Amino acid sequence: MSDVLLINASPRRDASESLRIAEGLLEAMLASDPALVTDRLDLFENPPPAFGAGAALAKMDVIAGREVKAERQEEWKQALETAERLRAAELWVLAVPMWNSSLPWPLKQLIDTVTQPGVAFSFDPAAGYRGLLGGRRAVPIYTSQVYSPGVAPEFGVDHHSTYLAWWLEFVGVEQVGEIRLQPTFPDDSLPARREAALEEARVLGRRLANAREAVSA
Repeated sequence: MSDVLLINASPRRDASESLRIAEGLLEAMLASDPALVTDRLDLFENPPPAFGAGAALAKMDVIAGREVKAERQEEWKQALETAERLRAAELWVLAVPMWNSSLPWPLKQLIDTVTQPGVAFSFDPAAGYRGLLGGRRAVPIYTSQVYSPGVAPEFGVDHHSTYLAWWLEFVGVEQVGEIRLQPTFPDDSLPARREAALEEARVLGRRLANAREAVSA
């Protein structure tokens, strides 16, 4: 079990703007609550397992109420183990750079791997879908090189935060904040905007840690 899971969807390590901000939030939480248990999922260094034919067929077995066939069980087990990493955390901090107006591919792969019936959602023919990951919270960190909210379509569109916000709501996770550094195109204003985003992350981190301590007291 972990209190906070940092999900890093950037391969740029120390050069990543989104990861730098996510680390700032986590550091502020730990400064306020040193007993915080943290976990880290670096999606480019340790990509989630491919959700291939066996896992897809196993998912349909589950939806149909059948036992997962033996030849599919290993792929299905890998998907469930990946999902458990997310289920075990109370708060997800996601470092999410924009790639081609959307999410980096390993984050989408993670989403497709863990969004499984009986794990992340249930379905009722009359009532529709219901998320099963309630009680968890998330803070996405959004960065992009050129796009910023309100720009003309020639400068990019946002299938990035819109999709992730939809997915969090779909699985029942409450989004308790978001931080943006958009754009990150280098100009004279970037250092000040970067520091403002970092300070926003630190303030939010302290607030989340203090709220957690108040609940557990």
